[in-house]
Amino acid sequence: MTSKQRAYLKGLAMNLEPVFQIGKSGLTPEVTEAVRETFHTRELVKIAVLKNCLQDPEQIAGFLADRTGSATVQVIGRKIVLYKESKEHKKIILPGE
Repeated sequence: MTSKQRAYLKGLAMNLEPVFQIGKSGLTPEVTEAVRETFHTRELVKIAVLKNCLQDPEQIAGFLADRTGSATVQVIGRKIVLYKESKEHKKIILPGE
């Protein structure tokens, strides 16, 4: 993903509300599976990491990206944005495609 594409996705993510919240139990297999399933209907997912979560948001983003086959768009504070191109429900056209 190019920096121009990443910047475009960041702009789209600004208006999104977080779909998931990760709390004190941290990143569980259930949360990972739920995020994976969300990519069937959405290409861009925003996740909030609550203050009572002891895990680092950067590590959570990396783990989720690896496990779901997505790309980390950004991690700002305790917000994570992930992108995965959909084959069936493509809605986002990235610049340069």
